[in-house]
Amino acid sequence: MPPRELSRDLVRVVKSLKLGKLLPTLPERLRQARDRGLDPEDVLLLLLSEEVQRRDQNRLAARAQRAQLAPSMVFDAWDADAKITYDRQLLDQLRLLHFLEKHHHVLIMGPVGVGKTMLAHALGHEANRRGHSVHCEPAEKLFRRLKGARLDDTHAAELRRLATVDLLIIDDFGLRAMDALETSDIYELVTARHQLGSMILTSNRDPSEWLGILADPLLAQALVDRFTNNAYDLVVEGESYRRKQKPRLKAD
Repeated sequence: MPPRELSRDLVRVVKSLKLGKLLPTLPERLRQARDRGLDPEDVLLLLLSEEVQRRDQNRLAARAQRAQLAPSMVFDAWDADAKITYDRQLLDQLRLLHFLEKHHHVLIMGPVGVGKTMLAHALGHEANRRGHSVHCEPAEKLFRRLKGARLDDTHAAELRRLATVDLLIIDDFGLRAMDALETSDIYELVTARHQLGSMILTSNRDPSEWLGILADPLLAQALVDRFTNNAYDLVVEGESYRRKQKPRLKAD
């Protein structure tokens, strides 16, 4: 038996309750309920539970988007067969987010293409799902944006925002030598967040190499000391996964 058409009054009431997303599937769901002789209370519970789940998922996706987390970079998409090595026990512990509760940092180190960025984003998604505020940004973009903020007098406000988010993720840190303004900005962020908030940095360089790329030697030493002595080191080594993505001609 085909589903009955919904009455205008029911459609109006559903829309007035801001439940319009139920309308496309509601006739079929009601038909199934009638055919199976389901209790009306059970039907109502099922429909409203699905709507609550849909809204929660949308809310989570919106928060992840505001945090600038890549939707595809989640642990479910992690390639377990990749030719890389890392401390799996440490990663399992990091996924529990105890480091976040204790305001510790995480440094994800390794060569190009081994999945450092994906691991950082995936941990960000875990934090987002548990209700923590997250901000994720590549280092180059972040420092460029902070320089621009100096021009419109929003620099101090932006630093405060970055200092107070629960988890700050800075990707590809230390790719090149940093000027005085960039050195000052990262120093201020690390100092402001010391034992008050967590950071995840991904880098191709060991922290000992940061000393040579930061503009001010004294700030560099203080920054490295404060960050490294409060951070877990997750070292990822192996073959770049991007080789798998290299385009190739199909065999005839």
